[in-house]
Amino acid sequence: MPDLPLNALRAFEAAARAASFTLAAAELGVTSAAVSQQVRALEGHYGKKLFLRQGNRITLTDAGRAIYPRLEAALAEIAAIGAALRDEQGRARLVVSCLPSVAESWLIPHLAGFGPAPGIELRVEDDPVVLARAGVDLRITYGGYLYPDHRCEPLFRDRIVALAAPGLAPEGLAALPDSRFVHTDWGQSFVTAPSWAAYWRQAGGRAAPDPARGLVVGQSHLAIVAARAGLGAALAPERIAASAIGSGALRIVGGQSLPMQHDYVLVWPHAASRRRDLAALVAHLRGTG
Repeated sequence: MPDLPLNALRAFEAAARAASFTLAAAELGVTSAAVSQQVRALEGHYGKKLFLRQGNRITLTDAGRAIYPRLEAALAEIAAIGAALRDEQGRARLVVSCLPSVAESWLIPHLAGFGPAPGIELRVEDDPVVLARAGVDLRITYGGYLYPDHRCEPLFRDRIVALAAPGLAPEGLAALPDSRFVHTDWGQSFVTAPSWAAYWRQAGGRAAPDPARGLVVGQSHLAIVAARAGLGAALAPERIAASAIGSGALRIVGGQSLPMQHDYVLVWPHAASRRRDLAALVAHLRGTG
C-alpha cells in the first residue's frame, strides 16, 4: 500500500478537532471539498470509516477516535521539531500560552521565582488555542475540557466574588441601579461562571440586573479593570483579583461567593512530556499553585 500524504493526515486532524470540514478548510487555507476528499482518501487507505456524516455535521467514529490522539501527538512532535530547527540561536525555548487574566495576576509573578530558567516566550491568548498548530508547549487555562487529548494537571480552584471600587455601593449592592453592574461573558467556549443572575439567586434581596443596561466585557481581567475604574460592581475570580484587593483598589462587597465549576489547569501535548525544561516549569507552577 503506498504511503499516505501528510496532507491527508493534517486534514483529518483539523476536521476532527473542529468537528467541521468548513472550519478545517479555513484553518488549512483550502476548500471544504478538498478537506473532504483528503479524509476520504485516508478512510480508503485504512479501510475504516473515520467520520459519521449527518448533513453538515460530522462526528468521529470509534475508529476515528482511536487514531486521533496519536495523530495529534505526532503532529505536535513534528511542530516541535520544526520550531527547534527554526530557532536561530539553537537554544531551547518554552512557549507558554495563557489566559489574559491569569497571565497578569498569577503566572508572571510565579515565573519570577523560576530559575535558572530557559528562554520563555509568553503568549496571552483566549481559548481555544490549538497547541500543535501554534507551537505552544504549555497552556494555562480554565478547565481542561477543551483539551481532552493532552496532558492536564490542576493548579487551583477559585471562587467568584463581587468586587467594587472604594466608595461605590456604600449602601450595599442591592441598592445599585442596573447600569452600575459589570457583566462578564466568556463566550461560546465556556460556561460563563461570573453571573449576576446566579449571584442574586443565592443572595436574594433583588432581581438580577439587566445586562442590556450595564457594561458587558469578554474577560475577567477586563471586569476587574472596569471595577477599578469605578464603572460598576463586577464579579471575578478572587485569586485573579488578589493584587487589586490587596492594594485596596478593590474591595469584596456582599457576603456571597460562587464556586467555580472547574480548576485552572496546566495543559501540554503528550509529545512534549520528554522535555526536561517543560517538566521543571510544570513542577514549579504546580508547587506554587
